[in-house]
Amino acid sequence: MNGYISKIRMGWVSSLLLIQLLVLSGVGNISPVHAEYGDLVLNENAEAEGMPPVIFPHWFHRIRFRCKVCHADLGFKFKAGGSGIDMLKIIDGQYCGACHNGEIAWAVENCNLCHSGKDGLRTQVHGSTLNKLIVPVKDKSKNKKAK
Repeated sequence: MNGYISKIRMGWVSSLLLIQLLVLSGVGNISPVHAEYGDLVLNENAEAEGMPPVIFPHWFHRIRFRCKVCHADLGFKFKAGGSGIDMLKIIDGQYCGACHNGEIAWAVENCNLCHSGKDGLRTQVHGSTLNKLIVPVKDKSKNKKAK
């Protein structure tokens, strides 16, 4: 009976060590975040100001708040890029700054928590059905310059 109990303990300890090893190995491989389905990419001003794009986790916020909290009370438009958000407005307590003030949620000094996207991401709702249905229009001004 003691041998059986020892095997159970060893199996449990081995499993726990394996889980810890997997968790720790993942911590060393932290890389910039990419947008997941339904996330918003905000890059109207970011790269122009020398910062990576913002990845806004829409559904993370949506499961905590009703739509009206952000879209009516805080003034976010229902169109990617339509709100005219910039850091001065956020620091002034508008838009994201209404909650990200260091009391309700982390303060704006933690830049990399929001500015976590890879350079070159365009402002959009990432993975939205609308983006998959619309065919991008080529910029005709670039073609005229090339001729």
